[in-house]
Amino acid sequence: VEAVNLIADGKAPRIPQPEEGATYEGIQKKENAEISWDQPAAALHNWIRGHDKVPGAWTTINEQMVTFYGSSLLDASVPAGQELPIKGASKPGLVTKNGLVVFGNDGKMVLVKNLQFEDGKMIPASKYFSADETTALELTEEEKKIAEDIR
Repeated sequence: VEAVNLIADGKAPRIPQPEEGATYEGIQKKENAEISWDQPAAALHNWIRGHDKVPGAWTTINEQMVTFYGSSLLDASVPAGQELPIKGASKPGLVTKNGLVVFGNDGKMVLVKNLQFEDGKMIPASKYFSADETTALELTEEEKKIAEDIR
């Protein structure tokens, strides 16, 4: 009550806040968002989910920083997929038709939907091994003529 009365009377003390330590930078930094693999699946999922979208939880795959987005706990039998070694993980991940399955130290699974590479390119995790495949656009003769007319 006393504090409210001081404010109402215009007599409340005004103490300037020091600027030392003040920042507009976000608390989370990319270097602090690396995934520690020695955790149960629920902790991995919460770490990935908690850093989704900024700054993004990341790990090293094939000597490249890869950021994980869109995780969910997977409560099923181990799906079929292509093994993907992940630095620091006790078990390789599995690239499946639904995404990348990673394992916690409790043997339970987390499904990651999207991956982003250092160059900024984002792909569905299920397309990891086909990410480098590119198909050339082949034009019919009529389309080639239209393209030439447009040029």
